[in-house]
Amino acid sequence: MKRIILLALCLTFFEFVHGQQAANRKAQQNFDYAQKSLQNRDYDGAVKSLEDAVAADSGFQLAFTQLADVYRLKKEYTKAQLNYAKAIAITTTAPEARTYYSYADALVHTGAYTEAKKNLLLFKNKFAGKDQAMVIKATKYITDCEFAEIALTKPQKYTPINLGEAINTNEREYFPALTADGQNFIFSRTVKGNEDFYISHKVNEQWQTAQPMSKQINTSLNEGAQSISPDGMYLFFTGCNRPDGMGSCDLYVSHKNGKDWDTPFNLGETVNSSSWDSQPAISPDGNTLYFVSNRPGGLGGYDIWKTVLAADGNWGKPENLGPQINTSYNENTPFIHPDGKTLYFSSDGWPGMGNMDIFYSRMQDTGKWGVPVNIGYPINTFNEETGLIVSPDGSQGYFSSILKDGFGDMDIYSFSMPAAAKPLPITYVKGIVRDSETRKFLAATVQVVNLKTGELKFNDYTNPENGSFLAVMPLGSMYSLNAVADGYLFYSDNFELNKTIDGKPFTLEIFLQKLKPGINVVLKNIFFDTNQFELLPASVTELGNLLELLQQNQSIAIEIQGHTDNAGNAADNQKLSLQRANSVYTYLVAHQIAGDRLSFKGFGATQPVASNDTAAGRKQNRRTAFIITRLK
Repeated sequence: MKRIILLALCLTFFEFVHGQQAANRKAQQNFDYAQKSLQNRDYDGAVKSLEDAVAADSGFQLAFTQLADVYRLKKEYTKAQLNYAKAIAITTTAPEARTYYSYADALVHTGAYTEAKKNLLLFKNKFAGKDQAMVIKATKYITDCEFAEIALTKPQKYTPINLGEAINTNEREYFPALTADGQNFIFSRTVKGNEDFYISHKVNEQWQTAQPMSKQINTSLNEGAQSISPDGMYLFFTGCNRPDGMGSCDLYVSHKNGKDWDTPFNLGETVNSSSWDSQPAISPDGNTLYFVSNRPGGLGGYDIWKTVLAADGNWGKPENLGPQINTSYNENTPFIHPDGKTLYFSSDGWPGMGNMDIFYSRMQDTGKWGVPVNIGYPINTFNEETGLIVSPDGSQGYFSSILKDGFGDMDIYSFSMPAAAKPLPITYVKGIVRDSETRKFLAATVQVVNLKTGELKFNDYTNPENGSFLAVMPLGSMYSLNAVADGYLFYSDNFELNKTIDGKPFTLEIFLQKLKPGINVVLKNIFFDTNQFELLPASVTELGNLLELLQQNQSIAIEIQGHTDNAGNAADNQKLSLQRANSVYTYLVAHQIAGDRLSFKGFGATQPVASNDTAAGRKQNRRTAFIITRLK
């Protein structure tokens, strides 16, 4: 857009040399003064001279046009449109076609869509120049005007609420971020020209006064445009003009270590480029990082890209999200909701209200993004709207703006999300891992797998200071959970998440047992079809954990045990339990575990752990387990 505005000014200079002259000397003299001011980029001086010129000659069309151009360059669109209208109203000289375009641009930026569309059509009808960029932009603007005319008739309910003095000050606050439990609020604040991160914690449903985040992260350089992982353990952010930078701005990450944060590190040349890389957004499983870049290979000026974490722990080569999301214009401020399926971002390329609008797109079952949807008016207006995030429960949107009830500069606000724009429902598992004997907190690896899809939804370490972890998951699926720590038997469980209970998370307290002979472990994520003994694919994660335990502890020998409930024939149950235990034994031998470290038995229904009188009890009795028989 800026290129087109400058082009308009250049055309005006050309008209001055070869076009209309003022009707009197004073008007012409002031017009000449304006040209000198424009050459020195003294736009305020140019405005003063041009205002004097049109005051001296009310029929000086070229001066009105140029005055409007300068106001448009200064983004004073109301004054620009008034002066374009005056220029067009002077009929002694036919206005240049581009004047209708410029007038329409100013009208779009003040929300006068119907009048803007009329002038855009006049421009297209009259334009005979070679610059097709203006024609393409005019066509795009017409689409925006038609969208906006309809949007204005269907306003969304919208009441922005200032987050208050705990978050906002007379300084500039922007780029909000929330942890999945909704208890930690992180944002950027500019103080005396320096960008730093601040954090506020929620206590008794009230945000506490925000404090600087960490001296490990906040520096004398600028830090901004951050994204926090749902569990609050990883902070991705943008750092610009740094000694270790690859380009003007790069992506960095820091890991929380106890109560403080580790020194951030640059994500490296595979992710960062010699161009501008910024505005990261981490997926809930921590495996995909979305960001904005103007690097070569994109579709427009600024595009949204992604990089995927490989099995070796390194980020892969970035991929452009393609035409499902990006346009030939600009896309920015991506935010991937903790549901992992809903992407919010801003764009001036998709049909909107004329400037940067907020859109959302949902990932389809095919893995592709759906057509972006404009979040609607009056959330979007003729102004620029960017930087939306959405609360984990989908009820609230958070954004930055300068509104009449603000504390000074830009403040952070919340509003109720429109129903159609809400993300998919989620919940989260919040747990603590302890030693079963000492009850001390443990540093353990926790994995959560969607048993329906096989997707690894969470794979990270507990916080060593308090043994905690937090994993976000969409509702409506069955999940397996495994916790592993050195020197301990792994823990396994599975659960179905169909609904939240009063908005509260699924909570767990996990106790790990130290390795020693005689300990019996139930493998809760080994699955068979009814009356069958072939291992189902969903068993792979659990089998992998058992395999890893045996590989890392070569002195361990185990007995694999099969059990059934008491339904049916006792002999058949005995046989089935033996066959199921043998299936696990065979899997381990096939994966290079020595047979002399393994044995297997079937116990049928002879060793129940619960009553067979209930469905829940029978389910507990149908199990595969193992016992450590030797540990040197």
